[in-house]
Amino acid sequence: MYYTHTREDMVRIPPDRLGENLEKVTMELARQAFEGHMGPDQKLVVLITSLKLNGDSRVVHGDGAVYQPVRIQMLLFDIRIQEVIEGLVDQVTEYGAFVRFGPLDGLLHVSQIQDDHINVDVGGQRLVGKETKRELRLEDHVRSRIVTISLNEVSPRESKIGLTMRQPGLGKLEWIAEDHVTAEAA
Repeated sequence: MYYTHTREDMVRIPPDRLGENLEKVTMELARQAFEGHMGPDQKLVVLITSLKLNGDSRVVHGDGAVYQPVRIQMLLFDIRIQEVIEGLVDQVTEYGAFVRFGPLDGLLHVSQIQDDHINVDVGGQRLVGKETKRELRLEDHVRSRIVTISLNEVSPRESKIGLTMRQPGLGKLEWIAEDHVTAEAA
């Protein structure tokens, strides 16, 4: 999920910022350019942890800006199909629940919550199993598996990530603990 990565890149410094402290303005512009965006490797840049100026600046003919080579250390967030994640239910809708994990949200469709018919109570912000009576509510902690990923490189928060909890070891953390106790008693 999270890991650090170092890469070399260029930061464009516009002409109106050239009189400022070079390291400070380069860090500010690098954060604006990279943080919260997908890199070319399809990983979300969460945070730039350090930046080092890496050589002489260059001016591109006809631009007027300075291009500063930098070595950037950053915190990245990466997700993969079949990965098991833990997150927090942050929205309940008529078609399921959105689970926040790291900087992203995934959709837990009603058909992927449990092996039971689900009654939806949007006003009460809960999803209830018809036979099991198990409830999934706002701010519940869940363990789920990523089944689909459609990343939006322009706006990563709008990526579409599908989740499931329909297998042993997955579900609301309280359900998992209950199932474990039941299995030990049997």
